[in-house]
Amino acid sequence: MKYSGWPEPGELVVGKIDEIEDFGVFVDLEEYQDKRGLIHISEVASGWIKNVRDHVREGQIAVCKVLDVDESHEQIDLSLKDVNDHQRSDKIQEWKNEQKADNWMEIAFGEDIADEEYIGIANELLGAYGTLYDGFKQAAIHGDEALEDTDLDDDERDAIVETARENVSVPYVNVTGYVDLENPSPSGVDGIRSALEAAEGNGEIPDGVELDVTYVGAPEYRIKVRAPNYKTAESVLEASAERAIGAIEVEGGEGEYHRERRTDDE
Repeated sequence: MKYSGWPEPGELVVGKIDEIEDFGVFVDLEEYQDKRGLIHISEVASGWIKNVRDHVREGQIAVCKVLDVDESHEQIDLSLKDVNDHQRSDKIQEWKNEQKADNWMEIAFGEDIADEEYIGIANELLGAYGTLYDGFKQAAIHGDEALEDTDLDDDERDAIVETARENVSVPYVNVTGYVDLENPSPSGVDGIRSALEAAEGNGEIPDGVELDVTYVGAPEYRIKVRAPNYKTAESVLEASAERAIGAIEVEGGEGEYHRERRTDDE
């Protein structure tokens, strides 16, 4: 996604070096539509510069700091020397992440999505999370809940969540659900114990997934799952609850799965 506006002074921007002159370097800004900036020779590197080409080359991707913006003259003054290695690395990673997110937008809504529609959806994600990438990441972790505070419609939310779950890699996600188990039959506590063992998977939990079942308060038990991605975590959580309910029903009892903890009044 390329922004149609102007960068702000102090902002870090990614650009491609387009033209090198004795007095400085012209840079096409990769994140802004039809915007070009100038790095004066004094801002290319610290100290005296004999030849600008000793420090930069055409086609090079560079991270620059915006020094000044004059919209009336369409002039953007940039600095290369004011960006340290840490800032450069972080900005490049952020830019690459946004390129990924831009591709996910095309997957979610099609390559032929109208510019106006694209901008509208993107602005909702940007408003909620600051970047498209973080918007998709939160959708992968939290599903539809991550988009509740946006004005996206149901179809748009579904498309984002589905695409995020298929494409976004996050280190680990944690999900929690609850199951109510009641067993008035003669098997009583032993029947509930069998249901809890079924919920824990009987040693058949997928590699890389952690599942923990704990007592909350009669008749409620908490199921917590830690997994590499949201889709796996949700699948393991629901399967655990289904096993517990199936096992308690075999014993002659009843079970019910819910995502939120019940209060004493419910």
